[in-house]
Amino acid sequence: MKPTDEQAAAADAFHAGDHLALQAGAGTGKTTTLALLAHGTKRRGRCLAYNRAIARDAAARFPRNVQCKTAHALAFAAVGHRYAPRLNAPRRPAWQTGQALGITKAIRDIFQRTLSNAVLRAVSQFCYTADAAITRHHVPHLRGLEDKDLYAQLAAHIVPFARKAWADLQNPDDGVVRFDHDHYLKIWALTQPRIEADFLLLDEAQDANPVVEQIFLNQRDHAQLVMVGDSAQAIYHWRGAKDIMTGFDGTQLTLSQSFRFGPHLAEEANRWLHLADAPIRLTGCEAVPTELGSVARPDAVLCRTNVGAITQVMALMVAGCQVGLAGGGDSLRTLAQAARDLKEGRRTSHPELVLFPSWGELQDYAAHDPAGRDLQPFVDLVDTHGAEAILAAVGQLVDETHAHVTVSTAHKAKGREWPNVRIADDFQPPPDSEQQDDSGRPLPRPIGDAEARLAYVAVTRTRSRLDIGGLAWIDQHPDGMRMANAASSASDEQPRDIAG
Repeated sequence: MKPTDEQAAAADAFHAGDHLALQAGAGTGKTTTLALLAHGTKRRGRCLAYNRAIARDAAARFPRNVQCKTAHALAFAAVGHRYAPRLNAPRRPAWQTGQALGITKAIRDIFQRTLSNAVLRAVSQFCYTADAAITRHHVPHLRGLEDKDLYAQLAAHIVPFARKAWADLQNPDDGVVRFDHDHYLKIWALTQPRIEADFLLLDEAQDANPVVEQIFLNQRDHAQLVMVGDSAQAIYHWRGAKDIMTGFDGTQLTLSQSFRFGPHLAEEANRWLHLADAPIRLTGCEAVPTELGSVARPDAVLCRTNVGAITQVMALMVAGCQVGLAGGGDSLRTLAQAARDLKEGRRTSHPELVLFPSWGELQDYAAHDPAGRDLQPFVDLVDTHGAEAILAAVGQLVDETHAHVTVSTAHKAKGREWPNVRIADDFQPPPDSEQQDDSGRPLPRPIGDAEARLAYVAVTRTRSRLDIGGLAWIDQHPDGMRMANAASSASDEQPRDIAG
């Protein structure tokens, strides 16, 4: 296959020795381009892949002079193997771990179980960062504890225990805190490791955690750095990911020709790219006639939230479909179990709901507190169907290979594609602002960058037909209407051929 002009430009910059940031839009063949670079040199290279599946795929396509590994695999080979006896230890309740660390009583009506959860989450957050020590900003914010002074008191209490937990994790033989793979990655990163290579490729760079970013950028003095990704698909900021592409000190190039879908879908994708203020716009493939319209039998239904996903699962099962769920049903199961505990008068250890003593308290929070607005669909779902019905539905899920339809959140759909896709109705428009239009109706707030990026990911998962469904509100939103008017004006201003 002959390289496109954009791919050829990337190859030229690579062979010139430039540090390179390659913005690759949805379906533009980024792995193919990286393989093109790798096959054009005999220098020794390394590729830092986002996950094991990507690493396996790249390894099959790259030459022998390029090794493809995840950052975790490199860390395990360097230091992680020393901690093998602690990996895969039996799970234990967080309160038991907290008790072993010395957390034995509540503070300010925050129970020991909640404090223990917060300590372990602070350690996890620290492991995602490039920070050298655990400090207050690693302590999680808890639902129902929005007061800044109370949070400051909580953080001051949590930090010493989190540091004690991190010290416990340094022991390769034994300890009270359950050891996992992010722990040895952080331990390795703190040694300022040197990766022996002439060039280093970073895949899915927009989703790199700061700890991986630090490892990658620290190789600059001895290796050529090449990062590839799509800043508009940076949708994991909530778990510590950071888009390092736009500010990278190097040659900035793009891949904008998508081979996944046609021009009509590229236009839809570009609407959201514009709203996300992304540095790229896509061109569709004329040979791929992707359509936009209703989809009666989708191959995949993409949702905004886990709650939206279980709603779709239950509706599709009622319709007689065999349903698969991307990533499995564990997250939905734990939510439903948490709801059951609260409805039966027990507290739950679910990190999102630990501060609520009863189901009634959660109902009130979701209905009346602005911070709980996103929980209202979950509350409605449980109140309508019951926790046991949700658990039963999760138990009826089938493997995706045997499913009539796959349900997925947009986050879990990233990197995947299906022939026919429908967008679920839990992609809600922004809430109304205090401003009004000429007729006195409230105007919705602007569409945020994060929501526009997530919508872009969702609409670009299809090859054949997209039912925009729950994102159709964009046509009536002021931001979307302004874009449509601007596009219409640009079309009217185009020079026209005049016959005769």
